[in-house]
Amino acid sequence: MNIAVIFAGGVGIRMASSGVPKQFLMVYDKPILIHTLEKFQYCDACDAIVLACVESHLDYARGLAQHFAITKLQRIVPGGATGQASIYAGLQAAAEISKEQGGAKDVVLIHDGVRPLITSKLIEDNITAVREHGSCITCAGAKETVVVVDADHTVQNVAERATTKLARAPQSFFLTDILEAHQQADKDGLTDVIDSCTLMAHYGKALYTLECESQNIKITTPDDYFLFKALLELQQNAAVFEYPLGQN
Repeated sequence: MNIAVIFAGGVGIRMASSGVPKQFLMVYDKPILIHTLEKFQYCDACDAIVLACVESHLDYARGLAQHFAITKLQRIVPGGATGQASIYAGLQAAAEISKEQGGAKDVVLIHDGVRPLITSKLIEDNITAVREHGSCITCAGAKETVVVVDADHTVQNVAERATTKLARAPQSFFLTDILEAHQQADKDGLTDVIDSCTLMAHYGKALYTLECESQNIKITTPDDYFLFKALLELQQNAAVFEYPLGQN
């Protein structure tokens, strides 16, 4: 089976949203998190959803899932102190679902709760890539020059733009592989690895990449919030006027 692990354990400090975690900010009568969950709910390739949620809003998230009929949501678990901890909690819940279903080579798609412009095609392409290559890191092409600097802000390396990608989400794996990496990190005392791609690379795993559309943004700042509203309105208008924008 194919399981989406959505992590929404953050509180959105950079959003400055009057104490409301960014994933629960409303956009066109729905929280951002619901916009994200609906993409997996309505994708036939996704069989189940796990949500790792900020602990103070667990009951609220359950109520939202029921109200918006997110019927594929099988587990809601408390998020951890870091993104890594939240993902690990979600993966453990996914493993429980897999065991119940007798799964052996289940695919897990790890995705940000505040990345709501994912498409069904991208979900399906991630699953296909994992089945064929063992992993799939969704990326965007670098449109500007990327430089690597040291602590003194001195450029140490200028990356070749043609071969430089920006890792986004979902980041997808066989469930057993990514769970094993998190278990090893726990033993090794690694507690704040930035994302699953970095964790798997740390343990020397080969990673396959898949390029996504530039619209697949993560909502972190107020600028991102207003950009999402604008892109969503553009998609809705495109659907009305039958203009192809890849909104599925």
